Amino acid sequence: MRFKLFLLLLSITLVSSVLVFAQNQPQDEDVRGAFLSTRVTVSTGSSENRTSSRRRSSRRRTSSASSNSNRRQTTSAGVSTGLVDNSTSSGQVHSSASNAPIGLGYSFFIRDQGGQAVRVDPAREFHAGDRIRLSLETNVDGYLYVFHTENGGTPEMIYPDAQLDEGHNEVDAHVPYEIPWSAEEDERFHWFVFDNNPATERLYIVITREPIPTVPTGEALVSYCRSNHCPWQPVPQVWAQVKAGAEARVGENKTTVYGQAQTSGEREATTRGMGLDRTAPAPSIVRMNVTSNAPVLVTAIDLIHR
Repeated sequence: MRFKLFLLLLSITLVSSVLVFAQNQPQDEDVRGAFLSTRVTVSTGSSENRTSSRRRSSRRRTSSASSNSNRRQTTSAGVSTGLVDNSTSSGQVHSSASNAPIGLGYSFFIRDQGGQAVRVDPAREFHAGDRIRLSLETNVDGYLYVFHTENGGTPEMIYPDAQLDEGHNEVDAHVPYEIPWSAEEDERFHWFVFDNNPATERLYIVITREPIPTVPTGEALVSYCRSNHCPWQPVPQVWAQVKAGAEARVGENKTTVYGQAQTSGEREATTRGMGLDRTAPAPSIVRMNVTSNAPVLVTAIDLIHR
């Protein structure tokens, strides 16, 4: 597996070029509009507090599973998704409609020569030394899973991670999550860095309304990784369901404009676990289930570098 964490003098391999496996996806502005419509509206001078109230512990790394000598270096920071401590909140808290179709918005950012994070077209070609990260946003409260394969090989779960947020994977509607997380104390954790080894990595981003029963999270994942090889690998039945979900028909909308810097509001929302309002920039790519009762949305992204 070529995901190599830029940690302890290791570098992380990741990618480019998005390939979503849904067939005949409609490129429809209505998809983007429907996704953004569930963001809160905040008027000038409003005191509305949009900080999430769902459970969050510190995003800092823990040593809960570090005693496992067989544990891969990649999993402790390979998916640093901006989960933050939201234990204090007051006023109105945003919550999306429970019957809305599940949607996912995401953007890739690249580190420019000045060190700024700017939006980048995921279809461009990346080269050794390029630094990127992924920002994710859902329109419903739910659960996030990220699986990885290399060249169609054995799948591994790289999020949730036993060393991040105690293995929990709850996500809140319209709260942005970064992979890796730019607020990590060690700057080496802020970006995925392309190395000199060409590879095809594939990410499966899974958003569910309810936890997947057979996938360990929280204390179950922490306990598993104390005494077993991690990352955890899904059993064939679970993996077949993930792959089938990636082939489902969804609505999709992609922007054609890139190069904009990440805004201070986006950075604050990611760091503090705040819901984005309708004045914030829209994600570069938005995908949404075509039916409101679908329990899961799966997005497959091919990451290739030359």
